[in-house]
Amino acid sequence: MTEYAEVTGLLTDGPCPQRYLWTDAFAVCNFLEIYRQTGNGNYRHLAARLVDQVHAVLGRHRDDDTRSGWISGLDDVQGASHPTIGGLRIGKEMNERRPGDPFDEQMEWDRDGQYYHYLIQWMHCLDQMSVATGEAAYNRWAIELAKTAHARFTYAPKGGGQKRLYWKMSIDLTYPLVPSMSQHDPLDGLITYSELQATARKYSDQSAWPDLNDEIADMADICTGKSLITDDPLGLGGLLTGSCKMVQLIIKKNFIQPELLETVAASSLIGLESYVREASLKLPSAYRLAFRELGLSIGLQALEKLKQILEQYPDVFSQYRSGRSNLGRLLKYVSLSEAINSFWLEPANRESASWKAHRNINMVMLATSLDPEGYISLE
Repeated sequence: MTEYAEVTGLLTDGPCPQRYLWTDAFAVCNFLEIYRQTGNGNYRHLAARLVDQVHAVLGRHRDDDTRSGWISGLDDVQGASHPTIGGLRIGKEMNERRPGDPFDEQMEWDRDGQYYHYLIQWMHCLDQMSVATGEAAYNRWAIELAKTAHARFTYAPKGGGQKRLYWKMSIDLTYPLVPSMSQHDPLDGLITYSELQATARKYSDQSAWPDLNDEIADMADICTGKSLITDDPLGLGGLLTGSCKMVQLIIKKNFIQPELLETVAASSLIGLESYVREASLKLPSAYRLAFRELGLSIGLQALEKLKQILEQYPDVFSQYRSGRSNLGRLLKYVSLSEAINSFWLEPANRESASWKAHRNINMVMLATSLDPEGYISLE
């Protein structure tokens, strides 16, 4: 993590730090966990510095844009007080596709904009900052981001029916760049909104906080009837981590759809069994994407924490028999986490082009996978 701080410009006051929202969200959680374990305040400082830098870079328009200032349109003083209220850019190298420009699916992966699933990760890390430091401002920023993201990414189809979520929006959140809905975004939104609301209740001035009741209800409705089955390792890891967060919220009665736990467990088992049959973990490093596998590793370790919680609160979860049965079957795959970590700790495997092409995100997610407590624990 120190190397990551050095190579991305976090340790210096240079003009062009390399900020990328997904990676930086995991990095904040990692720094907080190192601080928790060592008591070294420098790591808490790095987490706070990283949050400020992300807001200053990704909360504002790009240097190559004709627009300037905060994405929200607020002036410098108000923008600094509400740095997330306009959303946050992804941090891609290329500028976004303008309205009327032809759509190029491959190029879209390299273009800037806003991803809902990246914003969700940032909400989570801000909430972790609030829990770790006791500073309410981080939770407030997370809720303001949630309110904005929900308002701009959700929409009602013209033909009626359930609301949906855009996958990718423009930097100023005025038009969709990719209108399709990501499979797990509604579930991630439901879990994360619930997490933010639970933290907000801990502060004495919570009456001044905007609540997320309507947004939580929206997400619960969007989740209804949706298939969660995937054999993508990063998606599987997200499901498993999400189930662990869900359980932590359920025991405090902070989750309105506890029955989703069984759906997530069943979907995870189907997907994981399919993924293992593909035997992609036996391929050489050149044919593997580390950050996707490491996402699965993090989720598998979250399973162990989930198991401990279920054992500690048996009465709360006594009605979820099929979920507990599926958990038992899922746990037999936990050893895959150690295999994934060991593979990517080998220096030779980090010399492959696939590792170097995604070096920063691989570094950070390997660090998370080596000790995911700062990311998966809500307390």
